[in-house]
Amino acid sequence: MKLPDKRCDIAAAVGRIKDGDTVMIGGFGVPGTPFTLIQALVQQDARNLTVIKNDANEPDMGVDHLLRSGQVARLITTHLGLNSHAIGLMNSGAISVEFNPQGILAERIRAGGSGLGGVLSDIGIGTELAEGKQVVEMQGTTYLVEPALRADVALIHADCADTFGNLTYAATAQNFSPLMAMAAACVIVEAETVVLPGEIAANAVQTAGVFVDHVTQLENLSEEYAVVRR
Repeated sequence: MKLPDKRCDIAAAVGRIKDGDTVMIGGFGVPGTPFTLIQALVQQDARNLTVIKNDANEPDMGVDHLLRSGQVARLITTHLGLNSHAIGLMNSGAISVEFNPQGILAERIRAGGSGLGGVLSDIGIGTELAEGKQVVEMQGTTYLVEPALRADVALIHADCADTFGNLTYAATAQNFSPLMAMAAACVIVEAETVVLPGEIAANAVQTAGVFVDHVTQLENLSEEYAVVRR
């Protein structure tokens, strides 16, 4: 059986994102952030997006380009501390922001990719993080119900991909990307290197190609990728 070749043009892949879509964006700070795919989404100009990302990057980097172009209506994240522009948008009411403890965000995405409705956690009880959330009692312990997160599209940066979509990540780039690749209806990958099936050792694969829809190869790394150059 011949595996399908999922390589395609970046603009064509990102062109599938529609107004109002929920978009997961991989990355842990700079490592793993798909800067080129983000720039393509800025040019594509889909609006009223819900963006799910661990952080908002720094001013004039990554997700901040989407914020400055007015494409983001809602941001689900863990912190904005590195991006004063994002904080200003939140404080002015220009965007809606939902904060999550970092581990809870990861678990909600994992639950979405695993077909679960959500997870139970005692983190945040009695704080602002619990406002509006369902509370349940189980075996004498109080838990918050943290709903699973899924997305219409996930944008992922990979260190290496094969043409079928099997992926490897470098270092902290793997913190959220493998989870997001399982939790989105459409997964678009930018890869630093693209090889043929079989050239990535089976035990080295960190995301299986069955979860990936489109593979795009980076021609070069812009300055935004500087700290991940190896």
